[in-house]
Amino acid sequence: MTAIDFRPKYITFDCYGTLTHFQMGQMARDMFADRIAPEAMSAFVKDFENFRFDEVGCYKPYAEVIGNALSRTCKLWSLEYKDEYGQRMFDAVPTWGPHADVPEGLTKVAREYPLVILTNADDSQIQHNVDKLGAPFHAVYTAQQAQAYKPRFQAFEYMFDQLGCGPDDILHVSSSMRYDLMPAHDLRVKHKVYVNRGYEPAVPFYRCHEIKDISGLPGLLGL
Repeated sequence: MTAIDFRPKYITFDCYGTLTHFQMGQMARDMFADRIAPEAMSAFVKDFENFRFDEVGCYKPYAEVIGNALSRTCKLWSLEYKDEYGQRMFDAVPTWGPHADVPEGLTKVAREYPLVILTNADDSQIQHNVDKLGAPFHAVYTAQQAQAYKPRFQAFEYMFDQLGCGPDDILHVSSSMRYDLMPAHDLRVKHKVYVNRGYEPAVPFYRCHEIKDISGLPGLLGL
């Protein structure tokens, strides 16, 4: 693995999926197991994922993002939707812990660099997840604070303004091309790391360093 020839002022991270084990798809599988045939479940979960992406185009509280996306998915599949379904998912988010590879890798990196999170979450949720990551963070910024969700540029611009830095000053790390790394590229963030957890295909055009999990980040930084 070739080390990055760059010392960022900050290493910025997506949280859910990249650091925290994002379990919304599995919750949907469990919640609708009695109504969706096993062979159709992956398509149902993918529709739910796609509706969530569509819902973050304009800011609204994250509970509404989840509820609206799940309601629209149920409508597409001709299933009954109840508000309690979305609320159950929203309430579960703060209970999720990190991927197994995260605490050790983050701790090594945190000894040398200030770490920052930019997350599509509400303020009421994120600190519970951050406390489980096992490493100190310089700052945590949410969609609620920015009044915008990634992939909106506004979310990244809010982070830059708060940190007093620009696109050239950070290394951005994410397991999502379309939520994070594509908009980061368009905002001229040169230094990016794709954590390939298998959620999305890598897209070489966006010129990201690639690691399979956070245990590879210290080596990429020459630590």
